[in-house]
Amino acid sequence: MSQYRAGLRVSEYVLEEPLGAGTFGEVWQARHHVWDSERVAIKLPTEPEYVRYLQHEGVVVHGLRHPNIVRVIGLDPYADPPYLVMELVRGPSLRQVISDHPRGMDIPIVLTVLRGILNGLAAAHAAHIVHRDLKPGNILLNLDGRPVAELRPEDVKIGDFGFGVANADALHSIVMQSASIEREARNNALTGTLAYMAPEVRDGEQAPSPRSDLYALGVILHEMLTGERPVGTDLPSTLRPDVPPLLDEIFRRLYARVDRRYESAAAVLSDLETHRTAARRAAPAEEPPSTGAVRTPPRCPACDTPTEPGDQFCTQCGRQLVARVRRCASCGAFPGPEDRFCIFCGRALSWEG
Repeated sequence: MSQYRAGLRVSEYVLEEPLGAGTFGEVWQARHHVWDSERVAIKLPTEPEYVRYLQHEGVVVHGLRHPNIVRVIGLDPYADPPYLVMELVRGPSLRQVISDHPRGMDIPIVLTVLRGILNGLAAAHAAHIVHRDLKPGNILLNLDGRPVAELRPEDVKIGDFGFGVANADALHSIVMQSASIEREARNNALTGTLAYMAPEVRDGEQAPSPRSDLYALGVILHEMLTGERPVGTDLPSTLRPDVPPLLDEIFRRLYARVDRRYESAAAVLSDLETHRTAARRAAPAEEPPSTGAVRTPPRCPACDTPTEPGDQFCTQCGRQLVARVRRCASCGAFPGPEDRFCIFCGRALSWEG
């Protein structure tokens, strides 16, 4: 039975309802005791062993500001009870969505989730933070009552950095500490964690690194596409023939030996943008209007090659097709016209002016 209850005051917040519980702690929705409209999520330990991981998560994530990472708002490991305050994500975990789609999620949703995770990982890795426990249960989807089909990349939030590591010197010791905690957990929790652990980390050959997070993402990608974790060397298209070849290739380079694995989240995002562009060009033409008028597809004025409305340059001759090129002011990437955040660096985009 939980030691926490609705109405309990924790620092500035009043607990409202439980959101989830694990082996060592609980997560509650809470409201500010003065500003009634402000809602947050609070992590509270149920075992003394968990307090140090609560503190560790707060320290690791503090200062990370990115739309794809659950933001830490407050921390006090010495309060009674100790607590970690985070932004409230109103929606299911990726684990729940995968469970609802046993034969695999729709490809566009998979791509949206994948971009969101990669954006968050790129930001964390740029800050020298390795998650180390990436899995579907730690990915939250901020749908706020909307259907999954309306998911946007910025709605995807990486949470639970409790086992994360922030510098190379501490990597090995934290792996050993977290492994001892995991062995005391329920068997299914241990199996779930091990299933996403890179082999070089699991076998003690190397410390966790950005590439070990990418291995975990490969397992997650296979689950999103097929509803199952990967077995052997089979590609997702073995179980689901409509998986695009590039997603097969991305999975293969994520779920690989460390020396053959993608070197960074940015490299995966680059390949995803290739898929995005190719899919847009291969999309069938829209149905003509009911008036009977036939829509003439736009063509390059230089070489007469058919183009798509979102293209900024001709794919045949390279001619610039727009008066003002859309480009991220932060990293120089070329986002699509519907993007609100850069898929490479996560910066908010604006085409005004």
